[in-house]
Amino acid sequence: MKISKIDNSKKAVEAMNKEQFAIDVLTGLSASPKALQAKYFYDDTGSKIFQKITQHPDYYPTKTEYEILDYAKHQLADLINESEIDIIELGAGDGHKTQLIINGFTDNNCKVNYYPIDISEKAMLMLKETISPHPFVECHGIVAEYFEGLRQVRETSKNRQLVLFLGSNIGNFDRVQNQGFLRRLWMNMDNNDYLIVGFDLKKDVDVLTKAYNDSSGLTSDFNLNLLTRINNELGGDFDISKFQHFGVYSPLLGAMESYVIATEPQSVYIAELKRHFHFEAFEPIHLEFSFKFLKSDIDFISQKTGFEVIRHFSDNKEYFIDSLWQVQK
Repeated sequence: MKISKIDNSKKAVEAMNKEQFAIDVLTGLSASPKALQAKYFYDDTGSKIFQKITQHPDYYPTKTEYEILDYAKHQLADLINESEIDIIELGAGDGHKTQLIINGFTDNNCKVNYYPIDISEKAMLMLKETISPHPFVECHGIVAEYFEGLRQVRETSKNRQLVLFLGSNIGNFDRVQNQGFLRRLWMNMDNNDYLIVGFDLKKDVDVLTKAYNDSSGLTSDFNLNLLTRINNELGGDFDISKFQHFGVYSPLLGAMESYVIATEPQSVYIAELKRHFHFEAFEPIHLEFSFKFLKSDIDFISQKTGFEVIRHFSDNKEYFIDSLWQVQK
């Protein structure tokens, strides 16, 4: 796999990323209520814990989506019906679901140019182990923000594009933000290009709650690791034993919410910020929304953002949908 990086120098980018992390932590912990951004979950340790979460019996989204794509892979190739296609993945993932989609096209004698886009070069290197070599497949990883990477691909190739936004990543945006993100995506795609978006559907609250509070405590470790990351990278002195994870479904928002909660009054110092942050007993830090959808929500969002729904692919329990859309301009 070739790997391209859109940056000036590794040291400069690392310094810029650390500065942004510090600013976001300062802003979040100074707010009321306190909050930290979910995008900072994924340091090396967080990524490894999340991989374990996706394999846990209590966590349904990953295995459900895998089953959907295994079933739909040849239908996708037939519906799109191109002799050559650029498959562009926003967020590299571990590649197992992507491999299914690629297989569907190569089985149909379609040449595939695979462009995973991720800010993590490490994620690209992991994909080398997952995406199988094939005479019809060329891989070119792009280390960049999503829209920078998309522009680079368009400058490189004029093939029909199939953009992948898998998992339940769209659920990390609220109802306004998801339309803004998808409209921006539409602006960076050509007429008749395709998009697959993964949507976690509304379902029994017990199923949702169990998935975000797994019996092995992996989700707890995952969320608390964000405090450890602040300690390691910004010189924080969080005592992790004095915080607990809490995941709850909000029926009004239609979203799972994740928090870490201080179990006693305490003060936390962060050296990089030269600031103390006081916590009352049982004061929460909000970490993440994970919005859930109805089919009608998906149709509404596609119409509002300039896409036509070609087909919804779902599982038998209707836990999850991978929706194939086409750009209309």
